[in-house]
Amino acid sequence: QVQLVESGGGLVQAGGSLRLSCAASGSIGSINVMGWYRQAPGKQRELVASITSTSNTYYADTVKDRFTISKDNAKNTVYLQMNSLKPEDTAVFFCRINTYGKVYWGQGTQVTVSS
Repeated sequence: QVQLVESGGGLVQAGGSLRLSCAASGSIGSINVMGWYRQAPGKQRELVASITSTSNTYYADTVKDRFTISKDNAKNTVYLQMNSLKPEDTAVFFCRINTYGKVYWGQGTQVTVSS
């Protein structure tokens, strides 16, 4: 059974940094895309950043130049380095991994940015 375990969320002041990690356990198979989504209270879940198997990356406009997504293929782990955090970044962050046939979601980790 595949599980995605997220870590690294927490409370930080505006301007601070956090690093999220998402590790996949179990026989996940070949990974196509790894990504991070977030959902703020009362809002829809939105894609923040993604990285493909060939390391092509995508960033939402709201996080460009502040967030960096990376991965460790050997560990089936995806990271999200978040710098210059703003109060509007406050949300539950979810990782998502797409294989060639299935989609897996993490349980979510809370990120709270105080002003």
